[in-house]
Amino acid sequence: MKKLRTAIIGAGKMGAIHAKVYHQLKISEFVGIVDVDYGKARKLARKYKCEAFSDCSDLLGKVDAVTIATPTTNHLEVAKVFLENKVPVLIEKPLAANVAQAKEIVALAKKNKTVVAVGHSERCNPVVQAVKRLNIKPKFIECNRISPYSFRSTDIGVILDVMIHDIDIILSMANSKIKKVDAIGVNVLGDNEDICNARIFFENGCIANITASRVALKTERKVRVFSRQAYLSVDYYKKTGTVIQAGPNVNITEQVRKLKNSSKFDLLKANWKDMLHIEKLNVDDKEPLRLEQESFLKAVMDESSSPEVSAADGLAAMECAEMILNCLDKHQW
Repeated sequence: MKKLRTAIIGAGKMGAIHAKVYHQLKISEFVGIVDVDYGKARKLARKYKCEAFSDCSDLLGKVDAVTIATPTTNHLEVAKVFLENKVPVLIEKPLAANVAQAKEIVALAKKNKTVVAVGHSERCNPVVQAVKRLNIKPKFIECNRISPYSFRSTDIGVILDVMIHDIDIILSMANSKIKKVDAIGVNVLGDNEDICNARIFFENGCIANITASRVALKTERKVRVFSRQAYLSVDYYKKTGTVIQAGPNVNITEQVRKLKNSSKFDLLKANWKDMLHIEKLNVDDKEPLRLEQESFLKAVMDESSSPEVSAADGLAAMECAEMILNCLDKHQW
């Protein structure tokens, strides 16, 4: 089996996680780690018996694909080094610090005909993959993503740090252009917003309500999806989900109408299990980051394949995030 020479740019928390997975993948020959803090790069490189560098350009000619896990504000600068030399990149979310920079990355990828994947790893969460297989057409989506303060990603706010995951998933589910966005948020601990609620209206009639916080007292990552076909309740954190659908041969409205006409009708005692099909989502036990990297490397090796989250997907999420940020500017507390 042909192996691709891989490397990580950025030896922080996410870089270390990416390094671990690259080291484990059979199609990856993990060759190097780059960080401006050479000591951090060397420490991680020793663990995986690879080279350490302080300048990403030192990797040119030595790698076939890289993951960029630097602070968001450096994504464009680092991506440019590799894309101009036709080296495929997987860029940790968000794609860039703003839409203008994201568009520049997309243009560089197109100009150099080079693969760019974006690290929206939640899209590779097995429970999200299970929802995708159901092919649901949502009318209303509600997301909650909250957690305690992590003291990382302080260069960006909760929208680009946390909410961006749900934005990406919602865009893939709704499959429609955005009509308008309403949002409000507040910064609690720093210069950027730490809490935000946004409502996204799509041209096809779907509405999404998203809440994100990085100053909560607990961790919760949940989504509920309402559609004509089914109701879904998903817990990303626990990787569990429930699907509720009407039985294939059941007209619930008609059955309830008949029950109401009965003198003994009691809605609380109605046997809903006979009318509704309730089941747990069939979820694979796979690591999201592993699926993400496998998808990326497959796209590098096979031109007919695409990464799970493309540069265009990453740009769309950034454009929506920027609309939300603009709303926050108009609704300052």
